[in-house]
Amino acid sequence: MHKQATPRWRAGLAALLLGLGAASAWAQAPKAVPDDPAPAAQQAAPAGQGGIKSQNIFDIRPDADTDPNYASQSNAERRKVQPGNNAPMWHDVSKGVTGQTMLPYPEYGNLIQGFVQYPGSKLTTAGEAWRQVRNNWIIPYGGSLLLIVLVAIALFYLAKGSIKLHGPETGRKIERFTYFERAAHWVNAIAFVALAVSGIVMAFGKFFLLPVIGSTLFGWLTYALKNLHNFVGPLFAVSLVVVIFTFIKDNLPAKGDLVWLLKGGGLLSGKEVPSHRFNAGEKVVFWAGVFFFGLIVVGSGLFLDKLLPAVEFTRANMQVAHMIHATAAALMMALFLGHIYLGTIGMKGAYAAMKTGYVDETWAKEHHALWHDDIKAGKIPAQRSANPSQPASGQPAKA
Repeated sequence: MHKQATPRWRAGLAALLLGLGAASAWAQAPKAVPDDPAPAAQQAAPAGQGGIKSQNIFDIRPDADTDPNYASQSNAERRKVQPGNNAPMWHDVSKGVTGQTMLPYPEYGNLIQGFVQYPGSKLTTAGEAWRQVRNNWIIPYGGSLLLIVLVAIALFYLAKGSIKLHGPETGRKIERFTYFERAAHWVNAIAFVALAVSGIVMAFGKFFLLPVIGSTLFGWLTYALKNLHNFVGPLFAVSLVVVIFTFIKDNLPAKGDLVWLLKGGGLLSGKEVPSHRFNAGEKVVFWAGVFFFGLIVVGSGLFLDKLLPAVEFTRANMQVAHMIHATAAALMMALFLGHIYLGTIGMKGAYAAMKTGYVDETWAKEHHALWHDDIKAGKIPAQRSANPSQPASGQPAKA
């Protein structure tokens, strides 16, 4: 009995797979597919298996479909000129059956993954399910979230402007961040920006960059950013751990944090709610953005970089890791956008605090009144560095 002709693209794919892997593409089908008898010169597969034992790439004819009788060839005749390009072989492939290859991972013998259903996808093959989650959920909703946050920040800035001091500066400086704290923060911040920019271009660049710069330049750019992303990732991971241990003590929950959250910190009313060294909003960014989402992004990113030991980097595992990584990264970036805004143009004196380490006494009193009270009471020194660039004193020092 003659089988329907297999399209040319399948023939090309079969030839390519056989050539690259010198593959033994045994497909262990759960149910044998009827086939024409194999020619005597060809080694037959064991009972219950489809596919072929091995094949020299030079014996495969990529132009076999030009034969006038190609469409009417039987599977046995087809296997003479294009082994593996026959109906039983492709029936097995479409079932997600895993065969055997000479390559290191058993999964490499599987051309099409089995059926799964991820949250947000239909019941389909794993590769297609991952594509549906990425294209239908992560990309549109992740991109929309970032745009909404950016628009909200822009509207807030246009309506309120930069948060300024209500009283005159005294000239007396308080050390807010030591040199080590600033170094840890800046290393982590620079790594984060590099990862965020490269990740945004790789995920969304085809929508806003590709039409502008063209496919050639966009291809080179994304290739460079992909490598930058892979190599900066471990640096971000190490610096994130340092940041967590450096700032965790002052980010522990404290009395007054709930009141701060309920009143939104006083950003809308113009009267700030008293807080300690870090207010409740900064603590939310620390615990949600730095600690929770940060560690998820780092863990999944190291997996995607293939830097974790004792795990299998199969397609299915990499697909799940990517979905987790992209989702956590989008949420992390949305949180950090607000933090970056308030730390730069959103609040006068905030950027200088991280740049120089010092704030004016008026700034401390207005934005972190409880922290300022502890300094005035002598519970916290106004100068914490051993070798200060400003005069040291138990009270706020004169500049």
